[in-house]
Amino acid sequence: MIILKRLLIAAGAIAIAASSVSLAAAQDQLKLAVGQRGNWDTSVAEIGSRLGIFKRHNLELQLLYTQGGGETQQAVLSNSVDIGVAGGIMGALSAYSKGAPIRIIGAETTGGQDLYWYVKADSPIKTLKDFDGKTVAYSTNGSSTHGVVNAFVQENGIKPRLTATGGPAPTLTQVMSGQIDVGWSAPPFGLEQLSKGEIRVIATGNDTKAFKSQTVRLLITNTSVLQNKQDQINRFMEAYRETIEAMYSGEEALKVYAEFVGVPIDIARRTRDEFFPKEALNPDRIVGLETIVPDAVALKYTAQPLTKVQLDDLIRIPPRR
Repeated sequence: MIILKRLLIAAGAIAIAASSVSLAAAQDQLKLAVGQRGNWDTSVAEIGSRLGIFKRHNLELQLLYTQGGGETQQAVLSNSVDIGVAGGIMGALSAYSKGAPIRIIGAETTGGQDLYWYVKADSPIKTLKDFDGKTVAYSTNGSSTHGVVNAFVQENGIKPRLTATGGPAPTLTQVMSGQIDVGWSAPPFGLEQLSKGEIRVIATGNDTKAFKSQTVRLLITNTSVLQNKQDQINRFMEAYRETIEAMYSGEEALKVYAEFVGVPIDIARRTRDEFFPKEALNPDRIVGLETIVPDAVALKYTAQPLTKVQLDDLIRIPPRR
């Protein structure tokens, strides 16, 4: 009897171990390239992972942070990652028009209220017109910030020297050291310097006709990933939507974000409440295509406007379950 009990206990332990292995195996892995670590909108996957939301959908995310939407898009096109977060919409339209294997699986941010361009407090630059002849920052080629500064140029008839500076942190260093006249940033980055009066905001993404109240950043994937991992993509989008709900429905997600970025909870709350209305992160609606498509031609991202057939082929947002 003693031997039998020991055998049963051993068998039970083996069954539990096997169950654990089976559960671990059920966690499908997805690799993500995420533009700009620490922005509220780009932190959905990070927050959702830390809250266990993606795990509930049997997904394990591997996050690679890039310096901007251009790098993110290149990682997607090269099949180095499964999903790109915060790729610029103009860059996506441009790549697709040239035959690149890119597909849109969701909107990432709508409106340009979070992106701002600033100068040192003692700078003589006061308006967008003063950008003429000055060095003006954006993150990377093909990013949303690249699209905004190109719109500044087209809409204001100015000729600044556009300069790729990477993320908000290195950009701030370059502005404060005098290497760049006009920097770019997004909350929570720069809020401390603004509060201290060390920098002044000159313009935001909403100061352009091309980006105001329109979708500016996207969730993108490669056509081969969409073909081979459709179920994982569907589950990713469901978890992504659930995470956004959590980010706007309580304190837990705010605390996770504050810890992730290393800022006080009040700065995290200000970042969300002042710069990112919930609808801005709605992944299910790409807003303003009737304006974005011709603007892509005017800004020289595409040679011709994409047709409805082409847009239907490009945009593949999984439906809500």
